[in-house]
Formats: sequence, C-alpha cells, structure tokens
Amino acid sequence: MEEFLKQMTGKKIDISCGANSNVRGDVVDVKDEILYLRDENERIAYVAIDKISVVWEVSEQQSRPGFVL
Repeated sequence: MEEFLKQMTGKKIDISCGANSNVRGDVVDVKDEILYLRDENERIAYVAIDKISVVWEVSEQQSRPGFVL
C-alpha cells in the first residue's frame, strides 16, 4: 500500500478509514507507514496507512455558470 500511495504523490485523493471516517486531500508524502495529505485549507493530515481501507482518485470537473447545452 505504501508503494501505491507514493505513486499518487501530487494527486488529489479520497480515503476511507472505516464507516464514518473519510478524508480528501493532495498526497504530499508517504513515509514510515504515514500518509501526509494537504487539504484545501493547507492543513496537513497524517493518516496511518494500515487503517486505510479504500482509496479513490478525485477527478474534479470544473463547473461553469450558465446554461448546460
């Protein structure tokens, strides 16, 4: 899992660590079994890799104001 997460460095991901624990952020670093995520407020979250059950890569689509054709 650590090698997989290292490949995601610089990408925005969602992770799930259980039924009610979800975190979204940009992967900053992975070392010593800890995932470092930066959120939209520039805060760093430190996640124990062994607690992660699911990882999603976020594909943010730009929303444009106006009518959709």
